[in-house]
Amino acid sequence: MLQAYFESIKYVGHLLPISLLRIFVGYFYLQQAFNDWKIHILSNSVVSDLIVDALSGDKMPYWYRIFLSEQVIPHWDVYAFILVGLQLAVGISYLIGYVVRPASVLGIILCLNYIAIGSSSQELFFRLLIACQLTFAWVGAGRCLGFDYYFYKRYRGMWW
Repeated sequence: MLQAYFESIKYVGHLLPISLLRIFVGYFYLQQAFNDWKIHILSNSVVSDLIVDALSGDKMPYWYRIFLSEQVIPHWDVYAFILVGLQLAVGISYLIGYVVRPASVLGIILCLNYIAIGSSSQELFFRLLIACQLTFAWVGAGRCLGFDYYFYKRYRGMWW
């Protein structure tokens, strides 16, 4: 498997810049997960307070507003755990380059959530992050400097 990791640079080296961007975005997601863990987002009601503030805005779709008010706010602790877990899963997947395509779909869902709930000052950043993740999914960015190349050689499919 380690041989395939280094062999990936030889055969799909044209994906090297995208792979470096993938590693950077993975580091960003890991940093976000650890920052959320460090400020004790799992034990404080920071998430529910943020959602209540976001519900007063008008840029959120109606169906999402109902979902947040009826499902997420009463169960904010479960939602916070899922949020940190998804950030951690996407970050680790991007760093090691394993199942990057499904992880990019999860990353897009996280970014859309941040756009709907977050402030308008960070909206451009998360839109650019969505564009990066669409690129990762399109080209299969885990094939270079990642373990997806090992599985791509043996089992062709849309996951790799």
